[in-house]
Amino acid sequence: MTIKLVCIGKTDSTELKQLIEMYKKRLQFYIKFEIEVIPDLKKAKNLDENQQKTKERELILSKVQASDFVVLLDEKGKEFTSVGFSEYIQKRLNSGMKQLIFVIGGPYGFSEDLYKRADSKLALSKLTFSHQMVRLFFTEQLYRAFTILKNEPYHHQ
Repeated sequence: MTIKLVCIGKTDSTELKQLIEMYKKRLQFYIKFEIEVIPDLKKAKNLDENQQKTKERELILSKVQASDFVVLLDEKGKEFTSVGFSEYIQKRLNSGMKQLIFVIGGPYGFSEDLYKRADSKLALSKLTFSHQMVRLFFTEQLYRAFTILKNEPYHHQ
């Protein structure tokens, strides 16, 4: 299985990039993990919220195949503890799917069409974080999930 994180816009902070790369590198010991960054929309200031969500939807869906399991990282999604998230990942691993895709949307969230296409929604927190921070938090939590599944001494209860 491949796990892919699809996100809109680049990460500007060198420090965040380094931390994300550190966890991405650690994840390679457990699973094939990729981050696919969709460039920010050009002339987004000329688009209203719905137009922007529609254009982002098209770009996101161009990265998704019909057989992919798509999870939107969304504030209205299901919340897990780290152990609960590791169990969620294990269920996906056991299902035999080829690709599990997690999506971080743009500043206005997701279009209704993308919600309809999604197989699941997941919230990292009730708090709001910058999209760049969400990349780091998600990548760290994914790494943590695999260390929990392998009974490695990273996570403490």
